[in-house]
Amino acid sequence: MNRFMNELTANVHFYTAQLECVPIVIFIADELVGSGVIEDITEVSVRVHGEYFMRNVCTFKYAS
Repeated sequence: MNRFMNELTANVHFYTAQLECVPIVIFIADELVGSGVIEDITEVSVRVHGEYFMRNVCTFKYAS
């Protein structure tokens, strides 16, 4: 399945990407602010490369 640049919207998307070590990209508005593999997920944030990104502010997309 080709997920390239599809948005992660549901919890299952985030947990599947983390489990499969799929790289993601993170945007605020149209600006790329981060990328990498998900290290941790909470209801309010996602940690990538030791940095926390707020789920209600950022857009998360599959990078591959």
